[in-house]
Amino acid sequence: MSDKFVPHNNQQVVDAVLWAVGEETPLEIIGQGSKQALGRSMQVAHTLDLSRLTGITLYEPEELVISARAGTPIAEIEAELEKNSQEFQFEPMDYGPLLGGEPDKGTIGGVLATNLSGPRRIKSGSARDHILGINAVSGRGEAFKSGGRVMKNVTGYDLSKGMAGSWGTLAAITDVSFKVLPKAPDEITVVLEGLLDEDASTVMAIAMGSSAEVSGAAYLPEGVSARFTIQPANGAAATLLRLEGIAQSVEYRSKALQKLLKAFGKSSVLERNQSRNLWREIRDVHPFANGADRPVWRLSVIPSEAHKILLALRMQTSVDAYYDWQGGLIWLEMQGEVEAELVRFTINAYGGGHATLVRADNETRATVPVFQPQEPALAALSKRLKESFDPKGILNPGRMVEGI
Repeated sequence: MSDKFVPHNNQQVVDAVLWAVGEETPLEIIGQGSKQALGRSMQVAHTLDLSRLTGITLYEPEELVISARAGTPIAEIEAELEKNSQEFQFEPMDYGPLLGGEPDKGTIGGVLATNLSGPRRIKSGSARDHILGINAVSGRGEAFKSGGRVMKNVTGYDLSKGMAGSWGTLAAITDVSFKVLPKAPDEITVVLEGLLDEDASTVMAIAMGSSAEVSGAAYLPEGVSARFTIQPANGAAATLLRLEGIAQSVEYRSKALQKLLKAFGKSSVLERNQSRNLWREIRDVHPFANGADRPVWRLSVIPSEAHKILLALRMQTSVDAYYDWQGGLIWLEMQGEVEAELVRFTINAYGGGHATLVRADNETRATVPVFQPQEPALAALSKRLKESFDPKGILNPGRMVEGI
């Protein structure tokens, strides 16, 4: 039997999983492999490659819905949406360059499996909040579907949302349907330069609490800001606030926001094209997608505590970092060792959160908990869920948690 299954249709996916169940041998599920280096390192003999399950199967711009096979590249789908000035509002990031791969290789199935999102998450949520329906094959070799093509088509348990962030450990997703929305015709970014971390945290909080309808709030500390294509003079720190909508509305809200923040210093504005390029780089962690193999962490924390967490870490180790989601997301590049215990201890000392080790070598990913360790009750629930969908541990075993 081949060590790689490359199905061309849903029935072949069922057949492959049934064979694996019968042989009691695990399968690693991949699409284009752009996120294969994420999660715990797995040692499996067989691969279920879904890259041939491609193609948009339904797109109704007037109904704001698109359906596609799981292996369809997200870049292909976004290009089709662009023809009708539509987009995924959750702004899915591209992990490829950060992990040393090519850009635009991620698939729509991988978007759901890893529950991707970007800077607009603070306003529009993640992939989980926009999924309408799925077709999938469980670890029992049973094909099932959940949801449909409208938001109100869900009764009982919404398995579509349950697959979000499951990393292929519960089922092999074969088809997805997502809600799409019109793309904002204009956007600008208000920039305040030279603020310290604490002041930037205050500025972002004020902006998010205002009527300006900010759709992105990020802080690039001094030094890190110089690694972006659009950068402030002399590598100064930059606090960024994105506004989107029709041109007249964006202009009005920009002036009102700059007036509101006048006490924090002079501000400037990046126009549409520069703004979009900058936020794409923030989304895809451009400053750390440098071909290096230094460890990179993704910290989900309380926004108001972000600057305190980073200061505490800087007092004990050498790190580079920047904030997204108003400080709720910290991208952290370690200059030395992984230091997982230090990172997670520091987060817990400031209200808690989640720390995910995004980039590290295979040996480290096999020995260090890549995802935030779960509390005992939640871990027991996760184990029961895995046993319900995949009782023999066929699909991506140990990808998220050792032994599951």
